[in-house]
Amino acid sequence: MYILYDVADKIATITLNRPDAANAQNADLLNELDAAWTRAAEDPEVAVIVLRAEGKHFSAGHDMRGGGEPVPDKITLELIYQAESKRYLEYSLRWRNVPKPSIAAVQGRCIAGGLLLCWPCDLIVAADDAKFSDPVVMMGIGGVEYHGHTWELGPRLAKEILFTGRALTADEAAKTGMVNKVVPRADLDSEVRALAEQIATMPRFGLRQAKRAVNQTLDVQGFYAAIQSVFDVHQTGHGNALSVSGYPILTNLDEMKAAIK
Repeated sequence: MYILYDVADKIATITLNRPDAANAQNADLLNELDAAWTRAAEDPEVAVIVLRAEGKHFSAGHDMRGGGEPVPDKITLELIYQAESKRYLEYSLRWRNVPKPSIAAVQGRCIAGGLLLCWPCDLIVAADDAKFSDPVVMMGIGGVEYHGHTWELGPRLAKEILFTGRALTADEAAKTGMVNKVVPRADLDSEVRALAEQIATMPRFGLRQAKRAVNQTLDVQGFYAAIQSVFDVHQTGHGNALSVSGYPILTNLDEMKAAIK
């Protein structure tokens, strides 16, 4: 079981539970995670959703070793597109649009695919040791599948972290507005819990409408259309890698590992 689920005092807590692999995401973990989000969304007793992770790191991103499903004998762009449409685009958008407030508690490394887990949440509270990065340009791809970069960081900083692969500290992320609050690592769970409890006292319909108002405003500004179109841009990276060197997760893997240490 890669995901733990608990409900208490109107708060559903979803926990990534693969600490031995830095909560790297394979197909099974993502499917379990989506089921937990759906469960929380449909439970009338749940007012607020908290996403957290066991271990030193929030998530090392997509599991480069795969796992959870057999790898086809021949990998095509069509197969990649189908799998990523479901788990890296559809799932993240669905979590973003759950009509209940959500809070991500992030510690340690949040790398590439890890951003697809915290960015859909309404609020992000980061431990002071948190670092956020997307070094996949090293793989010949322009960024992870759910392109929140420009919206979360602004165009200049988004380009910088993509071009260089460097990590943003928690304090830097807070200055951009991507992170709501930075707290000591030892206080992360208690601080998030206190925030969730405060929000849970508010009228649920008001919370739902407030969330819808902000998300709809972003969508009117072009968020949804941009996410969809940049997903297709991401797929050109896979297509190029398939034509040049084979399946893209093998491209520059050693360099990528060195960059995220």
